Amino acid sequence: MKLLINLDLESEEPIYTQLKHQIIAGIAKGSLKPGDGLPSVRSLAADISINLHTVNKAYQQLKQEGFILIHRQKGVVVNPDGVQQADEEYRSKLNKTLHPVIAESVCRGMNEDEFLRLCSRLFKEFS
Repeated sequence: MKLLINLDLESEEPIYTQLKHQIIAGIAKGSLKPGDGLPSVRSLAADISINLHTVNKAYQQLKQEGFILIHRQKGVVVNPDGVQQADEEYRSKLNKTLHPVIAESVCRGMNEDEFLRLCSRLFKEFS
């Protein structure tokens, strides 16, 4: 696997969510390419010392969202067709996700320029 998984077991974010986000980041950064294989659920769970149900939950969500495919014979692979491009449904979901983040940022005294600079810096990590 070309992806280094780095989990924070003390984080409030669930482990399966951290794992899912790191795999998506690997795809976004190009370290995981369409068609690349990922470890089996058992193998990844053993490699990073977490419960196999945790890995399975992350993989199932990634599959539902179109990031990976799970084949009985081929195993787990990054979707060879690539990830579906943003559509209205995705944009609506993104709006719902960002709305409370921006509201909290405003409550904490961040201005729009500061927020956009942060977003821009984070976006550049993936390009």
